[in-house]
Amino acid sequence: MHDNDIEIRLAALTAAIADRTRARMLCLLMDGRAYTATELSAAVDVAASTASSHLARLQEQQLVSCVKQGRYRFYRLASQPVAEVLETLMALTGVERPTVKSTTPISLRFARTCYDHMAGELAVLLHNRLFELAWLTGDNDYQLSNQGQLALAQLGVNCSPAPSRRRFACGCLDWSERKAHLGGALGAALLAAFEKRGWLQRQLDSRALQLTAAGKKALNTHFALFV
Repeated sequence: MHDNDIEIRLAALTAAIADRTRARMLCLLMDGRAYTATELSAAVDVAASTASSHLARLQEQQLVSCVKQGRYRFYRLASQPVAEVLETLMALTGVERPTVKSTTPISLRFARTCYDHMAGELAVLLHNRLFELAWLTGDNDYQLSNQGQLALAQLGVNCSPAPSRRRFACGCLDWSERKAHLGGALGAALLAAFEKRGWLQRQLDSRALQLTAAGKKALNTHFALFV
């Protein structure tokens, strides 16, 4: 790459950030969550078509990426280096970072079912902890390390390969947290094991899951989630 190429690339990046609407979108995405174009358009007070145009520009400059889940498209920051650059720029402004308020009912935010696996704040915390412990690795299709397989098996989690038509382990974008929780056959096996041990209890009239006192103690012991 020639010096001139760097200058052109830098000018394109800074121009993408310099627009006020796009800057507001990037600031909102700094919470690490993913949002639809409709949600971002409402948050920055522009038409949906205008928001889509701005998001396309940010994608073109590799500042945001698009995650498809079902019939929805969610947008999030493209990488950690992008977040670090934005964090530095935002610190220079001396202004508090804007946030997007969740519309998820309080009773469902902490823990709930997502088909046959766990979702909500607890599920996202657990997902991230499995990676921190190096029990899980990978980006789209997760792999279970030998250490992870041994540890989860000791907790009664079925770590057998998934049926041919189902992914073994993958990230599932959380409805309320807008970050990944653990999906696939392993996610279902994890919830089944936690329920069997009495760590989580289903609510009869909703998708909400209740973390029992024994469950909180166990998750602290085995995963250090609440230390």
